[in-house]
Amino acid sequence: MTTGDVNDSIELYNKGTATVDVSGWILKDNDKDHTYKIASGTLLGPGAYKAFDVSGKFGLGSDDMARLYLADGTTQVDSFSWSEHSDPSWSRCPDGTGAFERAATVTLGGPDDCGTGGEGGGSTTPTAWPGSSSVATADGSNVFGQDLSGLYQEGGVLWAAQNGGRLWRLVRDGSGGWKPDTAGGWSSGRTLRFPGGSGTPDSEGVTLTGAGSTAGAFVAGERDGDASGTSRLSVLKYDVSGSGSSLTAAKEWNLTSDLPSTGSNLGFEGITWIPDTALTGAGFKDASTGAAYDPARYSGHSGGVFFVGVEGTGMIYGYVLADSGSYTRVASFSSGMSGVMELQWEAQASRLWAVCDDTCDGRHRTLKIDATGVFTTTGLFNRPSGMPDYNNEGFTLAGADECVAGAKPVYWADDSNDGGHALRRGTITC
Repeated sequence: MTTGDVNDSIELYNKGTATVDVSGWILKDNDKDHTYKIASGTLLGPGAYKAFDVSGKFGLGSDDMARLYLADGTTQVDSFSWSEHSDPSWSRCPDGTGAFERAATVTLGGPDDCGTGGEGGGSTTPTAWPGSSSVATADGSNVFGQDLSGLYQEGGVLWAAQNGGRLWRLVRDGSGGWKPDTAGGWSSGRTLRFPGGSGTPDSEGVTLTGAGSTAGAFVAGERDGDASGTSRLSVLKYDVSGSGSSLTAAKEWNLTSDLPSTGSNLGFEGITWIPDTALTGAGFKDASTGAAYDPARYSGHSGGVFFVGVEGTGMIYGYVLADSGSYTRVASFSSGMSGVMELQWEAQASRLWAVCDDTCDGRHRTLKIDATGVFTTTGLFNRPSGMPDYNNEGFTLAGADECVAGAKPVYWADDSNDGGHALRRGTITC
């Protein structure tokens, strides 16, 4: 988006490896009746940039948004909103994967001028970890092996998703760490299946709603391990109250067709749930309507919105998942990092954590809902200095009840099981 001496323009960038035909695709601002249709025969080659002067159809105001739709006019590919003009341009930094920030110069048709911004989106210079620099192991030796991924702490229980279709219920070990629950078939984790008992979900993230595990555990998966070459971007709900060695999903929300295509092993990595009350209280904007989010607009759902993070793009999407099995996408925004491996909503601070693994040097980003109703970066943090650059794909925070002397525990899951340990613990300030 540009201002100043350049006409209002929106630039597209193809970060893929194949040419894309964008004929008929539609650009819009925040008014659903304002549209710019891309001309027939418009191709965008790999790594190519193309700017579209939309000033003849609509203007980009100081409090506005830009949206990109497929030719059907309803499938939204990307969007960005802002509350004030950027002089001279709002640009993704880095190109195609980062968050929007104020670029140094207008560069229509070429790479964005990101200056020293690095990862974009508000704070662009990472700061020290907001807690102790020390990190300790939080599991026994070689308990889990590789591929431990998403985490979610529920009081005295730690839920952990492991790639290849396994969910763990962990309890405290008495030494500040966690061990597998030996009751209810959880001693070696429980095998996950799709509805009907088939397949092997590549389970990457896990979260609970405000009702806790009694209302089910929600697992984010990126494919069926029995068909590993095909994306299957799903949220699966499991009843975890019974016993046995396996769990069959009670419901699946398959979101693959609603999202841009991604590599089969570059899909959903993180998931978290944010209550409706927190969203409405902060003035969250529903991207599907362009107006303030109104939970009453949606039929029976979980009482909140599920946010999922994509590894391959760094994008975060928010969905209302209806009890009926339908869904509505209400948010699409960049994490500001090249990949998202974990998402966590910290109720105590009303902020969303987006975590990247060793791809991004183990950085963590926090986002809050700003005055325009969209998530905006509020902090960018390096990993604790005492923790090597592990392949951390899981992260969770203790609740406010565990704050002692101004600090509370946090935990990471190391997908590579470095040194024979998959779980580590640290602290952040309360």
